[in-house]
Amino acid sequence: MREFEPINNAYNSVFKADELSIGIVVPIENYDQGLLPSMEHHLERVELIEALGFKSLWIRDVPFNVPSFGDAGQMYDPFTYLGFLAAKTTKIALGVSSIALPLHHPVHVAKSAATIDQLSGGRLLLGVASGDRFDEYPAMGIDYDNRGELFREAFHYIRKSQQSFPQLETKNFGELKGHIDILPKAKSHKIPMLMTGFSQQTLEWNAEQADGWMYYPRDPRQQKYRIEEWRALVSESSEFDKPFMQPLYVDLQEDDNFRPQPIHLGFRTGVNYLNTYLHQLKTIGVNHVSINLRFNSIDMELTLERLAEKVLPEFQSNKKEITFS
Repeated sequence: MREFEPINNAYNSVFKADELSIGIVVPIENYDQGLLPSMEHHLERVELIEALGFKSLWIRDVPFNVPSFGDAGQMYDPFTYLGFLAAKTTKIALGVSSIALPLHHPVHVAKSAATIDQLSGGRLLLGVASGDRFDEYPAMGIDYDNRGELFREAFHYIRKSQQSFPQLETKNFGELKGHIDILPKAKSHKIPMLMTGFSQQTLEWNAEQADGWMYYPRDPRQQKYRIEEWRALVSESSEFDKPFMQPLYVDLQEDDNFRPQPIHLGFRTGVNYLNTYLHQLKTIGVNHVSINLRFNSIDMELTLERLAEKVLPEFQSNKKEITFS
């Protein structure tokens, strides 16, 4: 068993070799009948999931409301919102899944990410993606077909920004000649950057460059193959292993023995099958699951409490974590 690299407090807490932890996607509410969440009680529920012991919260980067896509996310600007949540929480990891790098200048991403990482005490997990909402690209004057190149350049720019007075030349985002600096720097030696999907890159590139991989829910047998492929490539380019995580939509039922029924990217189920399924994911090498309760049909606070009482103890480790002050 190879360990994961110690990076920051969020990464060290959420990702542990051969273990599985659980987070929650914000907004924590049911809005399956429309595109827009109400964002009512959003702060109280974030504070609740931290108190209940969930390892992370996850927000998304959705610059435009694209009705054909079917979901406007939490609506708030991701970095402004994470800064607010950082001030209202103390230990929960603050995840973004994910910043669409081609839609932002990387200096702004680097500065915002490092700011939140500093202000939160090293609690940021930065998911990055190439973006998949076509309509956003012409709205910003950006070539959709060029997003793979834009992603790579932005990724390297953010990595370089952690150096003192970095030097970098890009085709699309300008050049850094070493005479100006980007502040602040991350709390640790870098911001943990988690790749979403393939982001128009090869899996070999992703395994070498990223600090972890977010992939979509798949049949466990298919997911097992993906994870094995990922870990084999990671072993060729890194002295550390790198985590694998996935989202999961859940509509939790009051009956613990309720048999699963499929919903979008997940299922309607009772606690017993959910635990069985999560144990299966742990066995095949999934290290973190971010639960999305958008379609949940029973009381949200009750749902969170049931998950904390009957699911979290099955998985989350009590081992001492490496903490950076």
